[in-house]
Amino acid sequence: MKNENSRPHFQSIVTHADADIEDGTNIAPSIHPTTTFYARDAAEFAEMANEPRHPRYYTRYGNPTHQRAEATIAKLEGAEAALVMGSGMGAITTVMLALVSSGDHIVAQNNHYMGTTKLLTEVLTRLGVEVTLVDQTDPTAFERAIQPNTRLIMVESPVNPLLHVTDFKAVTAMAKARDILTVADNTFATPINQRPLAFGVDLVVHSATKYLGGHHDLTAGAVAGSQALIERIWGTYVLVGSVMSAFDAWLLLRGLRTLPLRVRQHNQTALAVAEFLAQHRAIEQVHYPGLEDHPQHDLANAQMSPGFGGVLSFQLKGGYKETEQFMTRLNFIRQAVSLGGYETLAAHVAAMWGGTLSDEQLRTAGVEPNLVRFSTGLEDAADIIADLEQALKLAS
Repeated sequence: MKNENSRPHFQSIVTHADADIEDGTNIAPSIHPTTTFYARDAAEFAEMANEPRHPRYYTRYGNPTHQRAEATIAKLEGAEAALVMGSGMGAITTVMLALVSSGDHIVAQNNHYMGTTKLLTEVLTRLGVEVTLVDQTDPTAFERAIQPNTRLIMVESPVNPLLHVTDFKAVTAMAKARDILTVADNTFATPINQRPLAFGVDLVVHSATKYLGGHHDLTAGAVAGSQALIERIWGTYVLVGSVMSAFDAWLLLRGLRTLPLRVRQHNQTALAVAEFLAQHRAIEQVHYPGLEDHPQHDLANAQMSPGFGGVLSFQLKGGYKETEQFMTRLNFIRQAVSLGGYETLAAHVAAMWGGTLSDEQLRTAGVEPNLVRFSTGLEDAADIIADLEQALKLAS
């Protein structure tokens, strides 16, 4: 892995990145639950109304609590600017609508978060945008898919739910040579483990509902990148209205304060769980880039540091019914969607996505009937493994 001394001091960033946003002596940041702000005179009103992203004009345009969270996320990602939104899909959708038009072409991956896949293949195509999906494990596939009208390449790494890894350097090199923008979903890795902008990516998006928030108590999204691109996206964001509440921005900021500490624990626990499952006779296959026998371990090791994230997936020996029975036997490990919070969650992927994606889409995404997505929480690794062991013992 890379030398950790070359990385930013993340705990200092999340503690102090927003310190200059507001005057005052409060240690905890204020919440600004107001939709609008008054001006002291006519000149100030004109300034507020005409300055993009003014934090004290109208909360759809900006808010001091949003501003604090944005400053912290931008600093974490090594970006010039960031923009927070009401959800991860709100962020991805707004970015797409801001950057592509009818007649444009997008290259994306066969495997993405389900919502991203449906946005690309069902919504954007209906609006006249062409989309080509490629195997993310083959960098040359992106290049072969590029057309004269390609305007954007969308990547996600590690990807949901099979934890495939995308070679950022290879993809961004071919994109920059053709003036094509690249967008990376960094939700699973977080900026603690991976900073896509450092590998040439133009924009980073997050479902901040997950690790950035970290407590299963808010819905949020974020995008980070250059000042020029964020201002371009902000223009669409204001029209679309995918705004985050001030209270959710405050919760997000609170979650960010402990992100480096939490991710460190998630990394350690996920690796321990993956190593346990890889040796268990009831498990058919484990998908986690931190395992040395993972086919993309070397690539993950080159662009992720200090760890490989808190999510893994695995396949039990058996089919849908056997996997369903295993899920039912879990004790404190909860069955729930989402990931990245303090509590360990597991999801039977075929059950979760079966009613939303077609059989063809499930096959393309590599979703087998026996696949389980597993998000490690902050419980002791030994207790998580013990719960898995008792459920697998009955299954084997």
